[in-house]
Amino acid sequence: MKAHKLTLKIFDITKSFPQEEKYRIISQMQRAAYSIPSNFAEGCGRQSDKDFDRFLQICLGSAHELEYFAILCKDLGLISIESYSGFIEDINIIKMQLFNLSKKLKGL
Repeated sequence: MKAHKLTLKIFDITKSFPQEEKYRIISQMQRAAYSIPSNFAEGCGRQSDKDFDRFLQICLGSAHELEYFAILCKDLGLISIESYSGFIEDINIIKMQLFNLSKKLKGL
C-alpha cells in the first residue's frame, strides 16, 4: 500500500530532524502519515459504502495535512528539495486514489 510506504518514509526522514522538534513537527507529521493507512483500514471494516467514504474523507484530510508539513519542512530546511518533491508526488498520488475511490463509492 502506497500510504504505508509513505508512512515508513516519513518515519525514516524525521529521524534526522532536530531533537527539539520531537513533540512538534515530528509528532504531527508522523501522526498525519499513519492516519492515512490506519483510517483506510478502519473504513474497510465498515458495513456500508457511506461509512467507508467517511473514513476516506478523514484519510484525505490527513493527506492534505501531511502535504502542508512537507512544505513547512522544506521551507525550514529540514528536508531537501529532492525529498520534498518525492513526498509531494507520493502524497498527490495517494490523494488522487482516495478521491477516485470516494467518487466510485458515491456512484459518481
